[in-house]
Formats: sequence, structure tokens, C-alpha cells
Amino acid sequence: MSAFRVVMITTPPDKAEEISQKIIENKMAACVNIVDGIRSFYRWKGVIKKDTECLLIAKTATKKVEGLIRFIRENHPYDVPEVVAMTISEGNPDYLNWLDDETSL
Repeated sequence: MSAFRVVMITTPPDKAEEISQKIIENKMAACVNIVDGIRSFYRWKGVIKKDTECLLIAKTATKKVEGLIRFIRENHPYDVPEVVAMTISEGNPDYLNWLDDETSL
């Protein structure tokens, strides 16, 4: 199993910086990128919706993912926030070492 994950989280634009800041402050990820202005189309309770959102891209240790998901569920304004984790299979060793250092307590 890989030691690292990329976690994608969508948020309303007015919550992106606040959520990102708290993720970093609590060492749940080493880095969070905010991608502004994504347009999301989805079905919610039988109705097709469209919204402008931000995409948070968090790089973290695998051991932090469960806590990050819990944090998002408790602090996100959506009833069902998107949190999707993907394995990092390869990368710059220096970056991965930094990622490990920044997510260690």
C-alpha cells in the first residue's frame, strides 16, 4: 500500500480558503491547492443541478485520510461532501519526504 494520497474535495467558493487553512493547521495534509471556478453538474435527490465550486487538492499521508474525511464531514456545509482519495504511486522522492515530514505529528 502506498504511503501517500491525493484527496479531492469540492467546496463552495466562500469556504475553500477556510477549509484549506484548517486542514494545514491541523497537519491533515502537507499542501492544499485551490482550483477556482469549476462547474459541477450532478443529480441531487432526483433533480439535475449545476453549481460553481472550488476543487481542493490535498496531498497527504495515507494514515491521515480517515481523519481528513471525518474533519470534512464535520466542517463542510454540504450534506454529502465530495471527498475522494487516490493513491500516489510515484513521485519526486524529495517532495514525498517533505510530505511525510509535514504530516507527522
